[in-house]
Amino acid sequence: MNENFEACLKEVLKSEGGYSNNPHDPGGATNHGITQRTYDIYRAGVKRQDVRHITPFEVEQIYRRYYWDPILGDELPYGYDYSVFDAAVNSGPRQAITWEHHVRKDHFISDYANLRLKWLRGLATWRYFGVGWSQRVKHVCQVSKKMYTENPPKIA
Repeated sequence: MNENFEACLKEVLKSEGGYSNNPHDPGGATNHGITQRTYDIYRAGVKRQDVRHITPFEVEQIYRRYYWDPILGDELPYGYDYSVFDAAVNSGPRQAITWEHHVRKDHFISDYANLRLKWLRGLATWRYFGVGWSQRVKHVCQVSKKMYTENPPKIA
């Protein structure tokens, strides 16, 4: 079982940053990559709170529950887990899993990054976020390869 969640979350948070409410972002108000909508779902049954006030504990819980667990992050090899996790955060778990099923296992990290970039380029918001997304995917690819090299899968 892979226990790389904390390392992957640390890397994701480097890309996500703090509070943002960019009018070009269809996600609306976001803090540490968590949209207000996702925060409201997480806090269902509790008095509504602005996402600006999200706690580090809540951030970790949301990322694990809504992004890491759906992609079965603990079952992925080191490096693959970060690539798929970051994609789930940026484009949704369903899309991240779809890409995962369309890449060759022998070139997973590079193929995954290329497929992800191709999809992102097709979004209407590419003109606003394309430079940042390109840099993010490049960074994810580099870190994922390093994670994989340092922790290759064990053959049973």
